[in-house]
Amino acid sequence: MTDDADPFDPGERRKATLIRTTPFQRATSGVIDLILVALAFWVLSGFFGALAWAVVLAIATWPLYERFQSLFDEKRRRTLPAILFTLIVALVFIVPFGVAVTEAFREAKGVTHWIGEAEKTGVPVPAQIEALPMVGARIAGWWTANLTEPGAITDLLGRTDTGKFARITQEIGVIIARRLSLFLFTALTLFFLFHDGVTLAKRFQRACHRLMGEPGEHLVTVVVSAVRSTADGLVLVGLGEGAVIGISYEIFGAPHPALLAAFTGLLAMIPFGAPIIFTLASAVLLVTGNIFGAIGISVVGWIVIGIADHAIRPALIGGAAKLPFLWVLLGIFGGLETFGLVGLFLGPAIMAAFISLWREWTDPVPRRLTQKAG
Repeated sequence: MTDDADPFDPGERRKATLIRTTPFQRATSGVIDLILVALAFWVLSGFFGALAWAVVLAIATWPLYERFQSLFDEKRRRTLPAILFTLIVALVFIVPFGVAVTEAFREAKGVTHWIGEAEKTGVPVPAQIEALPMVGARIAGWWTANLTEPGAITDLLGRTDTGKFARITQEIGVIIARRLSLFLFTALTLFFLFHDGVTLAKRFQRACHRLMGEPGEHLVTVVVSAVRSTADGLVLVGLGEGAVIGISYEIFGAPHPALLAAFTGLLAMIPFGAPIIFTLASAVLLVTGNIFGAIGISVVGWIVIGIADHAIRPALIGGAAKLPFLWVLLGIFGGLETFGLVGLFLGPAIMAAFISLWREWTDPVPRRLTQKAG
């Protein structure tokens, strides 16, 4: 470095580093780098969930974002599309949540009115409960002792621990506030990923290349493909299951078919999750005496699950990521157990990266040698 050079200029510092660093200085620099990376991870540890969701959403929706971005002219192509598309993605989550809250309040009013009427007259035992095999007589006996007399509901509710309900309500409020803050942070991070995604992707790919060479770049491609195919296989197939089974709710007379369809689509994003909802819907119809409707919903539900979870979903997820179906399931359920909901997408991506490394290690001729020879 010359005497008149700026000591804080990055270019000059890099030249000096390349020329004058000693082994001790390089070792010290490596230790400091590791400390800084560890500190950065420690500072961000409370936001890993939001960051992971933002990265998953950005990867999954990037092809759609590129098409959306092409609708704008060159001057506005960077910032305005990022803002608008982030709002669109946020609304995809906000609107269903708002509908669910509205329906919950509406149902709460209905339940309150029903409790008021039942308080005056009591609740007679439904004939369908007495007709249930094995457990019908026992349930009917409990019902008669606790619900048939006027005022019985007040006595039953009065025996509950109201303090416990208050604590649960307070905890739910804290959880909702924290989830809302994480959602806002996710949306903010998603905007910057859309805004600077190309630059960040190039830098990340360059870093992987420096760490691992060409296999590192291949690994990035595998992970991105796994996240995108998992999003297609879980979200799109889940929504399709919810729509088709929702039609059966309407046809066979299930109560609140739209709400049931929404919950079915939500749980259908987890393999074998949809049966929880349509089985409950069938049970409700069975208790109310609509045996034909209960059977119809069950038959339609299991046919849809059989086709979607055993044919379409494995082809979408395993085909693009080149994962056997067993590893797809292990990735989904293992990721869900380890990372929560975001693990639905991270699990298959991690499994795809692991399988890619395994194939790299166990190939008779390593991929990197094949590429050099070609």
